[in-house]
Amino acid sequence: MVSASPLADADLAARPDLTALIRDAILGGEFAPHQRLIEADISDRFGATRAAVRTALLNLAGEGLVERLPNKGARVRAISVDEAVEIVEVRVGLESLCARKAAENLTSDDAEELRMLRDDIRRAVDAGNLVEYSRLNQEMDRMLREMSAHETATQLLERLRAQSARHQFRLAFHPGRAAQSAPEHIAIIDAVLARDADAAEAATRAHLQGIVDVLRAMD
Repeated sequence: MVSASPLADADLAARPDLTALIRDAILGGEFAPHQRLIEADISDRFGATRAAVRTALLNLAGEGLVERLPNKGARVRAISVDEAVEIVEVRVGLESLCARKAAENLTSDDAEELRMLRDDIRRAVDAGNLVEYSRLNQEMDRMLREMSAHETATQLLERLRAQSARHQFRLAFHPGRAAQSAPEHIAIIDAVLARDADAAEAATRAHLQGIVDVLRAMD
């Protein structure tokens, strides 16, 4: 068996695939807050070299999902409710900007996708399918970011949302939250469909302020 060359190993370490795999595992709850991330275990799990794992963990530390411990490797960083509130407060400006830009940039294809998404959100809430509703919320956010075509805001939001993903999942299952947030999401979609940038921005701000209020009540 021919071993990988240093050049090939360096190429593997630089690939974003492993970083994404570990990120998804953290966000999916497969690694718990404060859990140690053992390089050898992760290497075996994902079939990656130790160098690639080390690079991926450094990438995730830069994103705020992982923290490095002196002489102890790395562990999943726990996000407090106070920090989650601060993250949402920062998101207000960025997501409002994206909603405004999405309304200004709306195409006929975008409009059709948003109408289908709006119908799917209503069906998920009516059926009490909170897992699907949470997924659709993330899909809506992704669509609006892409429609905004604002790369800086998109990059910042993706990092912020990754850090607060666990709290977002808890919010979806908070009693009565879906019934409250679904009309807020639909209001954002309707404003974008109407190409009303001011209304899209205002609806987004109102929705995110509601998230802040619920997070504070959960503390």
